[in-house]
Amino acid sequence: MKDLTKGKPSALILSFALPVFLGNILQLTYSLADTRIVGSFLKEDALAAVGATSPLSGLIIGFLMGLANGFAIVTAQKFGAGNREEVRKSFALSLVMGSVISLILTVLGLLFLHPILRFLNVPDHLTGTARQYIFIIIAGMLATFLYDTCAASLRALGDTVTPLVILAVSVTLNIAGDLFFILVVKAGVQGAAIATVLSQTLAFFICWFYMIRRYEILRLKKEDFFGLERNMMKNMLSAGLSMGLVSSLVNLGTLALQTSINRLGRDIIVAHTAARKITEMFMIMFGVFGQTMAIFCGQNAGAGRMDRVRYGIGLAVLYTCIWSVMTVIFSFTIGKQLIYLVTGSHNETVIRNAANYLKFDTIFYFVTAVISVLRNAMQGLGETVIPLASSALEMIGKVVIAVTLVPLLGYTGVIVAEPIVWIIMVIPLIVKIFKMPELKKTV
Repeated sequence: MKDLTKGKPSALILSFALPVFLGNILQLTYSLADTRIVGSFLKEDALAAVGATSPLSGLIIGFLMGLANGFAIVTAQKFGAGNREEVRKSFALSLVMGSVISLILTVLGLLFLHPILRFLNVPDHLTGTARQYIFIIIAGMLATFLYDTCAASLRALGDTVTPLVILAVSVTLNIAGDLFFILVVKAGVQGAAIATVLSQTLAFFICWFYMIRRYEILRLKKEDFFGLERNMMKNMLSAGLSMGLVSSLVNLGTLALQTSINRLGRDIIVAHTAARKITEMFMIMFGVFGQTMAIFCGQNAGAGRMDRVRYGIGLAVLYTCIWSVMTVIFSFTIGKQLIYLVTGSHNETVIRNAANYLKFDTIFYFVTAVISVLRNAMQGLGETVIPLASSALEMIGKVVIAVTLVPLLGYTGVIVAEPIVWIIMVIPLIVKIFKMPELKKTV
């Protein structure tokens, strides 16, 4: 366990963020392994089918991770306040509420999968393959959440190393499973999806057995599931649904763009799939410091240390802006090589369009850096409305661009979409952070 309310903030933030960064890299490897192996061994039609549904899988995974991280904010606040009993109760409540929500979403997703694929405008000749892949991903939603909530609860206590080690084992098995199911069993894209779900399930079981043996504070008792305070349930639902919905609104906007991209043909679908995978790698640091600030602010708010909150926000903005400079350099120097590594494709149309996307969008990553830090810091402090409103602006902006600029400009409309909405959505976050009474001294 690591108490983030004591010690030098810069050292604590970086030591907390590094394992989170490595963990997010490994998490991203799940989808990158699918993309590369599918592209190499099942060719571009199969890759396009997977890519056409990737915003949907991103929506699912993002919501569940946001839900788990939101629940963990309350756990972090209870831990920062030194209330061990309520730490256990919040963990128990996370498991119960999250499992119910996950099962409901699984049933709804499977029941309405066909209309969803039609809404996405997946090309007819790719629909069957796309359905095979995404069906299994949706069916494994509960396993995804259970691992996410265990890992998030450990991070709430300051332990970021354990989830990293467990995830490393799971990712290794995922890659081996991809190769086994695709090359040996000949299961096609279904094999890639099965390998992903199985590896996530294994990650949950390993994490669960470790955490209840290692941390007495997380060893749940029957009474932890009873007599739960309504106020705690309300706070956890507010934080969890807020972070889940923030992620969902972002991904819904991306989903809206994908419906337009899917009309532009196979080469553009593959190009955008590659660009988005690399973008996920580039943006991983924003998510890292976002998660870090949610827990850092949560623990310090619970301990009443708002001076540390203010200082931590400034440091996180600085670190993410430095990373933004590096992504611009990568895009303009090795962007095309990264695209090939992700897809295995030599198609000039694919490489050119994906490279153009990366070069233009990374220039505006400084805005995204501020968005990620402020949004998560606010949620760690219990402010849920403005982060949600900011993400709603992103979704609306992407929907408007999907129905206006993309039909008019083609893939160029997609390339300019995100920088436009980033500039719009950062405004309410900046306005709010300056108005928060507890942060006015330095922000």
